[in-house]
Amino acid sequence: MKFYRKQPLEAEKFDGSQKLVFGYSVIPSGLIDAITEKPAYYSMLVDDVCQDSDDDTGVVLEAGDWVVKEADEIEVIADDVFEKTYAELPVIPYYVNDYINHMKLSYRDIWDAMHYPFRSDKMDKYMEDNSETFARAWLDGYQVEEDK
Repeated sequence: MKFYRKQPLEAEKFDGSQKLVFGYSVIPSGLIDAITEKPAYYSMLVDDVCQDSDDDTGVVLEAGDWVVKEADEIEVIADDVFEKTYAELPVIPYYVNDYINHMKLSYRDIWDAMHYPFRSDKMDKYMEDNSETFARAWLDGYQVEEDK
């Protein structure tokens, strides 16, 4: 048996306040939760057709669910399932992003990148303190830290 990993995906946690998710309209249901006094569930307007729970391809969600966009498909995943299944991509500084890009454009592999003798002191310090984050970023992808 072979095992495969999933590629990075786009996901957004729905909190009940969004009017749009990935550009699709979110429509609250008429059913109100007695405790929160908010809609019990929501539907998404996909391809100008309101999908409902009776439709096999329907997109129905609740506050706290994750909306996942893969290719041109929208999937809704409950929060507890999403948290067990997916991990957020690591966040790395700009200079680490530059280093990864330089190494990959130079046709270097991860071993070369981790043992490269001409790294800056700043990069050496990062590698010493964050080698697992660096490896995860190299292999799975990453987000670049925002300027502060």
